[in-house]
Order: sequence, then structure tokens, then C-alpha cells
Amino acid sequence: MDAFTKWTAKAAPIDAANVDTDQIIPAPFLSRIRTEGYEGLLFYRVRRKADGEMDPDFILNRDDFKDAGILVADRNFGCGSSRENAAWTLVDNGIRSVIAPSFGDIHYNNEMNNGMVPVMLDAGICADLRRQLHANPGAEITVDLERNVVVAPDGKEHAFTIPAFNRERLLKGLDDVSFTLEQESDIAAYEAKRRDEADWLFE
Repeated sequence: MDAFTKWTAKAAPIDAANVDTDQIIPAPFLSRIRTEGYEGLLFYRVRRKADGEMDPDFILNRDDFKDAGILVADRNFGCGSSRENAAWTLVDNGIRSVIAPSFGDIHYNNEMNNGMVPVMLDAGICADLRRQLHANPGAEITVDLERNVVVAPDGKEHAFTIPAFNRERLLKGLDDVSFTLEQESDIAAYEAKRRDEADWLFE
């Protein structure tokens, strides 16, 4: 996966709380394999009216926000089912970071496992960021993982933390496989040691 050091992008406000993974990517699309991609499927139902036509009032359908690379949400973003497809959908539609007061636990980890930085900030700060974005459509936010700060449209910096292990992997662009391969020499040394200590295990 691509390394994440600093990401500056147009940001979009998502005002609803409890945005669940079925809203991010509806269940009928879950049979798609990863290599088929999920471009164009983000909030597939939410961004449409009952007749199937695009809702011009939905925030990501508006010209000022449709190519956003950061979402600023309300509490409990990504709750509901554990589908990793939700993180795939965000990534495939250009979203590298979501800022919210809280996340669904599994979705929080799914984002990091797919090269995203989920940022938890105080609810009041998130509300103010969304206010700034509504007042200045097209405004950018910077998520700086090297310094662990979010730079708001008004220039204020807000510190955040993510687990140290995940931060290291994101900075280096290591997924589960590439992280394991980085330990290949240690694994080989351990296997050789075990072979010497208990060769009967390898018969």
C-alpha cells in the first residue's frame, strides 16, 4: 500500500452521526472481489433519491466536494458490520483520511490496514471543522502523520494519536504481507534455532 506521511486534500463535511458500513458500501456490492475496484460506489444509496437519480443536495454530489480526499464526520463513523469493503470503497474513491470523534472499532482498524489514517478529535473540534468546510466549500485540510497534527482550513493545528504500530506501518507503506517480509531474517533465524533445539519437529 502507499505510504502515508502527509496528506493535503479537499475535505467534505459528513454531518450525520452513526454512518454505518452499509451506507458506505451497500451489501449487494460485497460480492465484488478486491481487484474489480469500488470506484463510484461510495455512499451508493445515500447519494441517490428514491427514483435512483443522484441527489444534488448530498454533500459529495456537489461540485465543491465531489473530489474530496478527506471526510470530516460525526461520532461512530463506520459502525455496523465489519466489512472491510467499506475501507476499500473509501480508498478507491480517493479518501485517505476520515476525521471523527469516534469510529466503529473494526472499521477503525480496517482503515489503517488499507493505508488510511482515521483521526479521532474532540467532538467540538470536528463540529468546528465541518462548520469551516460548509462556510468555505472546497477548503483543504492537511493530515500530517509525521507530526501527528491536523491542519484546519483556518490554519489551526489539532494534535491526534494513533497506535504506534499502525503509525509505523502507515509511514512506511507496509501492509500485513510486506511487514511480515521485513522480519524475514528474524523468522529464518528462529526457525534455524528451533531446528537445532528440536529437530524432531521438522521430520
